[in-house]
Amino acid sequence: MNVQIPFSWPNFKFDTSWSLFLDRDGVINERIVGDYIKKWDEFKFLPGVLEALSVFNNHFSRICIVTNQAGIEKGLYTHEQLRAIHDQMMEYIQYHGGRIDEIYYCPYIPDLDPLCRKPNPGMALEAKRDYPDIVFEKSVMIGDSFSDIVFGNQLGMKTILVGNNPGTVNSLNAIPDCRMNSLHDFASFIKEM
Repeated sequence: MNVQIPFSWPNFKFDTSWSLFLDRDGVINERIVGDYIKKWDEFKFLPGVLEALSVFNNHFSRICIVTNQAGIEKGLYTHEQLRAIHDQMMEYIQYHGGRIDEIYYCPYIPDLDPLCRKPNPGMALEAKRDYPDIVFEKSVMIGDSFSDIVFGNQLGMKTILVGNNPGTVNSLNAIPDCRMNSLHDFASFIKEM
């Protein structure tokens, strides 16, 4: 496990009442730089992700994916095509002992700053509406971009920046609690807690 910045969570108490929010591209699957995943054969799980999700199944009360998918508004793929990709992804996750309670996505480009598009909190608010037991202060957001970290920070979540997305920029609003190489590293961390 390669933790680049150690957790600094004083008196941190972690239990199964916590929720986990995950970005998709660059966290669960390989990101296609400058493009979108438009069909299932372009979707590739990152190493260790399926194993990690099976670990999370036993440690989190809720697990949600929150993903910006502006390729829909750009006309590159449809809601139905995205749903087909997610159905296949879910089959693999479940087969390997993991679970995702819900997938939330924003189909819009950033031009009009839609509420659903990260870093705005719309997808988390939708998750809270669907699962009232979610408490943002007892949630972890894992993403590979500054918008994921700002999303989590605004809501009071613990945030973890993973991977080496070249578009990731630190700013005053995007300071993660921790950096790790991958989702698999976080699974290793929580197994040792």
